[in-house]
Order: sequence, then structure tokens, then C-alpha cells
Amino acid sequence: MRTIQIPYYKDHMDLHVDEKNLKAVITAEAEGFDPGKTEEKLVRDALANPIGTPRLIELARGKNKITIVTSDHTRAVPSKLTLPILLEEIRKGAPDAEITILIGTGLHRPTTEEEQRAMFGDAIVDNERIVVNRCNEEDEFMFMGILPSGAEFHVNKVAAECDLLITEGFIEPHFFAGFSGGRKSILPGVCNAATVNENHSYKAIGTPFSVAGVLEHNPIHEDMVVAARMVNVQFILNVALNGEKKVIGAWAGDLEQAHAVGVSFVRGLAQKPVVTGDIVITSNGGYPLDQNVYQSPKAVATAEACAGEDGVIIITASCCDGMGGANFGKLMKMGTPEEIDAFLSKIPPKESISEQWSAQIYARVLMKHKVILVTTFMDTSEVESANMIHAKDVDEALEKAYEIKGRDASVVVIPDGVAVLAVK
Repeated sequence: MRTIQIPYYKDHMDLHVDEKNLKAVITAEAEGFDPGKTEEKLVRDALANPIGTPRLIELARGKNKITIVTSDHTRAVPSKLTLPILLEEIRKGAPDAEITILIGTGLHRPTTEEEQRAMFGDAIVDNERIVVNRCNEEDEFMFMGILPSGAEFHVNKVAAECDLLITEGFIEPHFFAGFSGGRKSILPGVCNAATVNENHSYKAIGTPFSVAGVLEHNPIHEDMVVAARMVNVQFILNVALNGEKKVIGAWAGDLEQAHAVGVSFVRGLAQKPVVTGDIVITSNGGYPLDQNVYQSPKAVATAEACAGEDGVIIITASCCDGMGGANFGKLMKMGTPEEIDAFLSKIPPKESISEQWSAQIYARVLMKHKVILVTTFMDTSEVESANMIHAKDVDEALEKAYEIKGRDASVVVIPDGVAVLAVK
């Protein structure tokens, strides 16, 4: 019997699998990667050696209004480490500038003060100007132009009306944008709901290029890059993280050039060959990304790549915040996966509903696979109303999967499905 730790909330669950059933355990190389430097040294070295731009201290000189876009409570950006260093670098060049930290929520709910203190530390919350993107407050956004897809681009005025725009984030495989980081800080991060919705339309999500690891010809990525250029992102700081959310790589500088170097590094650690199993067990990497069902298709999509025909997928996600978005919850409960997909397929891009992308991906998976959701924060009736099977722990979920696939079923385990890029 093999015991495997599966990330769950702020800890993990122990999975017990008989060796005769266990076909593979797939993990990213990031888990054992030693960067040879401390986290702080990695970040400071990246800022001291920017890719494709002058140093941030030089870019800041003479600037009066500076905005730093960072991520919200659903992302593990190590802002307690990175923001003080960024602020220090900026103030060396522009000691009197007005600096605003803009939290990129995309379509998510506003980040609370308590969450900000956990993310940034008390000193930043007490002493810095922080603005939270509110995607439905139309008067807080500015129209910037039309994106390659034909979508209108509306961005937060705090990002549009500054002298210097900087973003920070982290890079990992992303199941429809190819990779996270870089341009994603702007779109969806600090756009209004209409812009994000159209970027995440049924048509865009449904293209064969809108998948993990693919940037070339990816329409979602292409709109994101153009949006970030239109609003004049002049400098980024992106990092790579291991399973413990520790920095193992950092890159700074030009929006595309620095991001590309980071993507190459992450791809080298994350890319793994597909191993097909009758049962695939994964997680959304624990907190904060496993806060709700809405975010969890990230790992489900990785498991989908490894699930054999009619394979069962087990997703371990705390869902401490429940279903997530209100629209997503309604869509997931409106009918069968086939009915959900049929409904969404008829929605034109410009009429896209907030959060429909997540329901679209779930429907795609559920039309082919049974999905067992492991959560201690949601009750069985709510999970079942979203077309999934409920389990309270991962061993219980495996037993339910055996009941469906048989006791001899092969099992593939991907402990952190967000960190792995499964390729055929």
C-alpha cells in the first residue's frame, strides 16, 4: 500500500493506494528543484538584471503616479516578499511618487482587508494606497480600444492613468491561456466584466489552441498581450513557485520577453508525458487556489488529459468558499452537462455570461467522465446538484471510483494538477 499526500486547503489529505493499482504518480520537477539562492536573492537578482528594459529604478525616475498591479486572494503570489522589494526599488528612483497597489480581481469578489493583510502584511496595508478592482463598477474603467478578437477593452482607470505601470505575478501552466503570469495581470486582472467575459467566451475557450502550454495562435493569450501593450505595461516581475509556494525562479523586465524566459523555465519543470489511467486523482494545489469549485477545473483539465475512456476523475479541493461565483453556481445546476454545454454554445461572444468559462470546461469533462469532488466544506446535495459525486476524503473517493471502474482499475495520481503540464 502506498501513501501519497494530496494538497488540501492549508494542509493535505493522505491517499492510500494498493501498489497493484497504482500506475503512476506524476509530479512537476519544481518539487525537488534547488535554485541555489534564497527567495529574496532570486527576486533581487531579477530586478537587478531585467530582461529587455532598463532597471525599475531608472524607469521610475521623474514619474509622479505609479501603479503596481498584483493578484488577489485566489492566487499564491508571494507579495509579502516581492512588494516591499518592488516599492524599495521604485522609491530609489522616485521617492515622492504617488504609488498605488491595484489588486487584480478579474471577475472574482473584492479582496477583503483581512485577506490583504494575509497576502501583503500589516505594514503595506497600513501604509500604502491599495485599490481593489471591482469589475462591475463601470465608472471605474476606461475604454482603450478593440482587441484582435473584436472585443472591447475596458481597463481600470488606476492602471490607465498612471505614468508607470508595473505588474507582478507568478507563472504556471494555465488550462486555456497557455500559461499564467505576464499579460494576465491586465486581462483579466484589472478589466471590467464585459471585457473579461468576451475574452472567456464559449468560442474562445472552445478553440483547439486555448489549452495548457499553448501560446502560439491562442486567441485568449493574443488578446491578453495586446491589452497589456495598449495600457502600456512597462515592467513586470514574475516568479515560479514550488508546491510549498516558495520562489524557485524570478524574472523581471519586458512584458513579453521576461515572461517568455519564465515560461521556458516553468515548461521545463512542469511538462510530463501523459499516463492514462482508469481513475485519475488530483488536487488544485491546496489553498488559496482550491477555495471554490469555480477555480478547480484547472486541475480537472490536467486530469482529463490522463483519464482513459470513461475514466473517473477525483478532484480534491476544499471549496471553503463554496461554489464560487453566483453565475457559475446557477449554470452548474441548470441541467445535465449536455444541457449546460448546449445552452452555453448558443451565447454569442459579446453576450458572454460572467463565469461561464468554468461551467463550459466542467460540462466538457462531465460529458465524458464521472467527477468525484472531495470536500469537507460542502454538503452532498450541493455537490450532486452540480453533476458531481461527493466524498469527504480522498480514500472514500477512491472507493467510490473502484465501485464504478472495478477493483482492478488502474490509478494515476497527480498530487498538484495545476503544477503539471501533461502532454501526449
